[in-house]
Amino acid sequence: MLNATTLAFLRQLARGIAEQFGPNCEVVVHDLSDNSVDHTVVAIENGHVTHRKLGDGPSHIVLEALHGDRSALRDQIGYLTKTKDGRILKSSTIYIRDENGDAVGIFSINFDITGLLMVESALKPIVSTAAPEKEPERISQNVNELLDELISQSVRLVGKPVALMTKDDKVKAIQFLNDTGAFLITKSGDKVSKYFGISKYTLYSYIDAKA
Repeated sequence: MLNATTLAFLRQLARGIAEQFGPNCEVVVHDLSDNSVDHTVVAIENGHVTHRKLGDGPSHIVLEALHGDRSALRDQIGYLTKTKDGRILKSSTIYIRDENGDAVGIFSINFDITGLLMVESALKPIVSTAAPEKEPERISQNVNELLDELISQSVRLVGKPVALMTKDDKVKAIQFLNDTGAFLITKSGDKVSKYFGISKYTLYSYIDAKA
């Protein structure tokens, strides 16, 4: 886990930022140090913004961080996300690193700008992002919802329903799920196998197959 001194400071910082910017500003601290994906949220302020609470699981970005090279991760500032109920957030993800430069935690800020977007022409300098415009990524409330969203993304990537997928299509979908870290989620293999109508043995062979 994050050491007690670091965690205490991050909680204090999260509280200060949330109080500074008010109830539309959610601040979350994720602990990545034990590689668990079920309960990464160790501190949260204004959790009503994304309907998350202490002890909840990761977002898509957190899952990718756990799956990839932690020394190569780069902070992401001012990108757009959205909640399950359609509200648009301006988000920033800052990685907390150990003495080796590996990410062991995430400090995340999610500011609800839905109301501001209604007067975007006047407030554009505040709500604009540096990255090219794209569909905001949804923030999941728990790991089961996140897995459902990743499965849906894999189907959209292939471009056809499971019933019409060939073996190559399923391989493509399964490898997408593997690349995004979906199989770090507890019992994800069972759910994905059932969804795509394949055995666990076939699932593992698809993960290892060359696309």
